[in-house]
Amino acid sequence: MRRLLIAIGFMFFLAFLNAQEQANSVVDSLYREDQFYAGVTYNLLGSTSDNLSQNGFSGGYHLGFIRDMPINKNRNFAIGLGLGVSANSYNQNILISKYDTNNISYTVLDGNAYSKNKFTTYLIETPLEFRWRTSSPTQYNFWRIYAGFKLGYLVAHNTKYKGDLGKIKHNNIDHFNDLQYGLTLSVGYNTWNIHCYYGLNPIFSKDAQLNGSTIDMNSIKIGLMFYIL
Repeated sequence: MRRLLIAIGFMFFLAFLNAQEQANSVVDSLYREDQFYAGVTYNLLGSTSDNLSQNGFSGGYHLGFIRDMPINKNRNFAIGLGLGVSANSYNQNILISKYDTNNISYTVLDGNAYSKNKFTTYLIETPLEFRWRTSSPTQYNFWRIYAGFKLGYLVAHNTKYKGDLGKIKHNNIDHFNDLQYGLTLSVGYNTWNIHCYYGLNPIFSKDAQLNGSTIDMNSIKIGLMFYIL
């Protein structure tokens, strides 16, 4: 999966170079903005109980293409619809143990019992954005506010533990929600844009239970998003 993300990123980079070369040679009154994106986020877990906590750095990496569709004459308002991929890790203190397909347990770990405990998700995503910006056919540095919704489909995931129990790794546990969706907001000027994502549904399904209660934690992502033509 990591090699796939690198390959997709390389293709986006080549497309970006070609787009920039065309943009520098032609002034297009019917221009479109910000059709490729790349981002990095710090991932948080929301709606957690008192005995659940995060530790270490939990990161997310995001790449994609968005079709920019202006909806007014000045082309400073637009709808963006796209397709992308993301990889997201979450370092936390829940040990996920898999004994067989139908026997999966969740245990809160002692802080001194392990050096690594995380789960990682890989998603194909469809972002939908309502876009406002101060751009023009010759103005390439501009303010932007992009608010929207993102739907993700989980294509792979794994868990990794390293500690007193040894090294434990599981792939594709059935208790993750295949569909994950949330609200997005990107605000910034020129290259630098603050990006936020708030998950509207839990990462785990109702089958995932800790001490008899469902694990309802959702994903919250805060970071930087870079948009290019």
